[in-house]
Order: sequence, then structure tokens, then C-alpha cells
Amino acid sequence: MFRSTSLRLAALYTAVFALSVVALGAITLFTTRAALSEQFDARIQAEAAALSQEFRTEGLDGVLQAVRERDRTPGALDYGLVGPDARQLAGRLTPSGAATGWSTIQAQQRDGETEPLRVLVVALPGGYRLVVGDDEERIEALDGAVLRGFAWAFAGVVVLGVAGGYALSRDVHRRLAAISGTAEAIIDGDLSRRVPVRGSSDDLDRLAETINRMLDRISILMESLRQVSNDIAHDLRTPLTRLRQRLETGLAVEAERGEALEGALGDLDSILETFAALLRIAQIEGGRRRAAFRATDLAALARTVVDAFAPSAEDARQSLRFEGEERLTVEGDPELLTQMLVNLVENALRHAGEGAAIRVGVGREQGAPVLWVADDGPGVPAAERERLFDRFYRLEHSRSTPGSGLGLALVAAIARLHGAEARLHDADPGLEAKVSFPTA
Repeated sequence: MFRSTSLRLAALYTAVFALSVVALGAITLFTTRAALSEQFDARIQAEAAALSQEFRTEGLDGVLQAVRERDRTPGALDYGLVGPDARQLAGRLTPSGAATGWSTIQAQQRDGETEPLRVLVVALPGGYRLVVGDDEERIEALDGAVLRGFAWAFAGVVVLGVAGGYALSRDVHRRLAAISGTAEAIIDGDLSRRVPVRGSSDDLDRLAETINRMLDRISILMESLRQVSNDIAHDLRTPLTRLRQRLETGLAVEAERGEALEGALGDLDSILETFAALLRIAQIEGGRRRAAFRATDLAALARTVVDAFAPSAEDARQSLRFEGEERLTVEGDPELLTQMLVNLVENALRHAGEGAAIRVGVGREQGAPVLWVADDGPGVPAAERERLFDRFYRLEHSRSTPGSGLGLALVAAIARLHGAEARLHDADPGLEAKVSFPTA
């Protein structure tokens, strides 16, 4: 935990705040001292001006009486009045050779100790000099109080920063440890583990939710891989067994060798088509085809596919027609979208039955582009519609017909690549395959 990034960040923020307190204390001390010094000098200057005016109006006796009264007042300033002969007439301060104006002198206190005084010497008419001063220790005492206050503030910031940083780092460490523990459990094979979420919707919660969605997707892919492996083993066992039997028959009976080899080639072609379809699905799900995306007119694409399959529909005594908007543009790979629609049309032609009416259309639902293929055939039970998009999944009555069960799986893969969703619905009667694209 002491090597964690959160603790280091907390320490950095604590240092920044502590330096801020120091800077603020220095600025406050400077401005406070300047303001106090200004008030200090203004008070002395005002008192000297008042006594000077007293001298002009009341004369020497008036000033002497005023100085003596002020000396008896607690907390008053220090005063001194010196005659032309340098004799002390009143107060305890003497110029001691100080020139007229501001100066700092060392004055003796009543207890015998000396203290620095800030004094103003004013020349009065007749050679008299007036001295007014005050103890600078008052400013120094206020400076000390300000320094002590900011020292306590500095200590508080450091203590709170360290304590808060430790608490924050401990909390973040626990949550990251939970994420790490979940990852270790998944590495050990427990794909059901998920990162705990507090519900606070903070950054770590959002990260945990994203990781959990990723783990859900990985779990689905792993289950799909397991299912595909089992389906490949089951679906390829029959053609491979049939291929072996034909080859054995060809070796045993020379007259049937040509027919056996021809059937073997057909079985091999079926197997190769299955693997080609699996490879194509894997490439599409890997997202390698996004570079070919461009604006594609779904309506024009659908009309092309309908025109291409119309003769096959007539041969099977079925009807195939296009309906919907004249132009509908989506962003996608035209080749893959054509393959998706071809698979849907072939699926309808194969399973709708003789005399079925098949409709291919494009349009919008709630502003989103949709592509659909509908027929009025026997349809599919609701419980099995979603499973038809699984690889190798086929209905029981369809297992005797040609096909590998990968057509609709390829449709679902192409739809996911385009951010679309492929669903099967009841056409009442028949089945409707609908692909809903995202809104541009």
C-alpha cells in the first residue's frame, strides 16, 4: 500500500497544500505587519500633531499639563518634552541626540530594562522639542500570534493530509486488490467471478462495471467456442464417416470406384465449405472488415439480390418481391451486407415451402434503418428462434436438407460488425428476419 499511486498522489497534494499554507502565511504576515506599522506610525503622528496644536493654543503650560495627564493614563504612548537648554520638562523620553523626525531609540523601562521605541521628534516654537513614541514589541507580539496561527494550520494540514491520504490509499488499495483477485481467479479458470461493485458510480465503480461487461463477453465467447467445438465434432463426424465408407467401397469394388470418388469429392467440398464459413465468421467477428465501410444504399442492394434470386423462386413455384423505401443509406461493407441478405433470402427460399410468398424490404423504425425478409411459410417455434443464430444449430425437420447450420450465424456476425441487431419474428403466418441498424 505504501508503494501505491494513490498514496503518492495524496502525499503530493499534502505537500502542495502545506506549501500553500506557508505562502499564505508569509503574505498575511507581510501585509499585517505593514498595516500595523502604518497604524502605529499614524497614531504617533496624530498624537504629536495634537500636542503641537496644544502648544500653539495653550502655550507651554498647556502642553506640560497634557503630557503629565497622558503619562498617568494606562496604555497611553510615551512622551517627552525638552526645553531649549536640553532640560527634561515632562515625560520620560528624551531625544538623546535624535534628529527631528522618525527614529528608533533604546528607552529604559520602569523595571530597569531597555526596550526599542519608535519615536517621532517634533520641533516646537521657542526651541522646545516634543518626543512621542510607542513600544515596537506590540507589533512583534502580533507577528508572533500570526506565525503561531499559521504554524498550527500548517501542522493541521500535514496531519490531515497524511491521515486522509492513508485512508484514501487504503480504500483504493482494497478495491484494486478485489479487481486483481478477480483477475487471478479468472486466470485460474473460474470464469464466473466478477469484480464487486459498490454502487457509488465513481471511477472505480465504472471501471468495475466495464470489466464485468468484458468478462461477460469473454464468458459468452468461451461458451460459444465450447459449443462450436462440440458442434464441429458432431456435424463433421457424419460426412467424414460417409467419406471413409465410400473410399473403402471404392477400394473393395473396382466398378464402384468412380462413383465412390465422386461422392467423396462432394463430401470433401461440404467439409471445406463448413470450414470456410467458420473462418469467415471468425474474420468478421474479429472486426477486420471495418476498413471497407462506406455509405451503402440498402434499397439498391436489396433490389439487386431480389433480381438475382427471382428465377430460382419461380423454379420453386415461389414469389419473391421487393418493397419499401426507394433509397436508404447506411454505413457498412457492401460485400458483407450483400452476403447477409443473400443468406436470409436463401434461408427463406429453402424453408418457406412451395407456393410461398417472400418479401424483401427496407424502411425505418423509430428513425433507425431496418432490413427484413419475410415469408408466409410454416414459421419457427418461438422457443427456437433465438437459437437459430447459433452455429450449427438446425431444426429437426431441416437436418435432412443440405446445409451446415452456419448461414444465420454468419448473418448475426455481420450484423454485430455493423452495430446492428438481427432478430426473428412471427410473420403470422411465416417467419420474418429483421436486421435493425443503429441511427446515424
